[in-house]
This record gives sequence, C-alpha cells and structure tokens, in this order.
Amino acid sequence: MEKFETLTGVAAPLPIVNIDTDMIIPKQFLKTIKRTGLGTALFHEMRTNDDGSENESFVLNKAAYRNAKILIAGDNFGCGSSREHAPWALLDFGIRCVISTSFADIFYNNCFKNGILPIQVSEDELETLMHAAERGANFTLTIDLESQEIKGLESGDIAFKIDSFRKHCLINGLDDIGLTMAKAGEIDTFESKMGNDRPWV
Repeated sequence: MEKFETLTGVAAPLPIVNIDTDMIIPKQFLKTIKRTGLGTALFHEMRTNDDGSENESFVLNKAAYRNAKILIAGDNFGCGSSREHAPWALLDFGIRCVISTSFADIFYNNCFKNGILPIQVSEDELETLMHAAERGANFTLTIDLESQEIKGLESGDIAFKIDSFRKHCLINGLDDIGLTMAKAGEIDTFESKMGNDRPWV
C-alpha cells in the first residue's frame, strides 16, 4: 500500500448527502476482484448520460477537477452495502482523501485499509472547504497527516482527529498484509520454536 504522508492537490466539491456505495461504484462493476481499472466506473451513473456519453455537468468531468486528489462530500458518505470496490474505485481514479462531516463505518474502515484518508470535519468547516473548492484548479489543499491539518485555506488551517494506529498504518503504508509481514521475523521464530517443541504437529 502506498504511504500517505502529505498530499497536495485539487479538491472536487460534491455537495450531496447520503452518497452510498452503489452511487460510488454500481453493482454491475463488482464482477472483478482486481483493484485496478475501476476508476472509469467511479460515480458511473452520475458521470455518464443514458447514451454512454459524459455528463459534462458532473464535477469530475469538468476540466478543473479531472485530476482531483481530494473529494469534499456531503454528510454520511459511503453508506449502503459494504463493497470494498468503493474505495478501490476512488483510489484508482486518483482520490487519496475524502472529507465529509460523517462516514458510514464500514466504508470508513475500508478506506484506511486501502490507503485513503477519510477526514471528518464540522458542518462549518465543510461549508468553508466546499466554497474554496469551487475555485477549481486555481485552488489546492494540502493534507498533512503528520500534523493532522488541512492547509491552504485563507481562513486558516483545519485540524482533524485520527486514531493513532490508523495514522501509523497510513504513514508507513501498512495494510493488513503489510502489518502481518512486518512481524515476519517473530512469526518465523515462533514457527521454528513450535517445530522443535512439537515436531509431530
């Protein structure tokens, strides 16, 4: 998993509440277990018209936000089914950070396991961020995970909270497999000892 230390990029405003995982990645794209290639299906029903052409009014189809790395969204982001394809699609598109006033628990947890930082802010802070993001490519935010601050706003930095263990995992690029491999030496020692103490096992 790619490390997350400091992220600077364009922030796309998506002022819609209750964006569920089916809106993030519709069910017809869940046939794969690969984590790559899903970015083209991100927000498929909002990004495309019935004839398959791009919906030019959707924020991520606008030139200013096509390379957005940060998504600023309405309350209760990631609700609905627990599909891990949702953070996969966001990451494959290039989104490394989602900012909202609240997240669905399972989606929130899945983000950390896939190298995405979900940041919870107050309603007033979200409104400030949404307004600033409307400036498009002329405005960028910096997410400093070490200091736990959102930087780049004229009104001042915004501090955010994060569990210390999750912060450690993101900064060091450790997903569940990485956490296990970090203890490979201890596992090998245990296996060797077990082999000597209980050779019949």
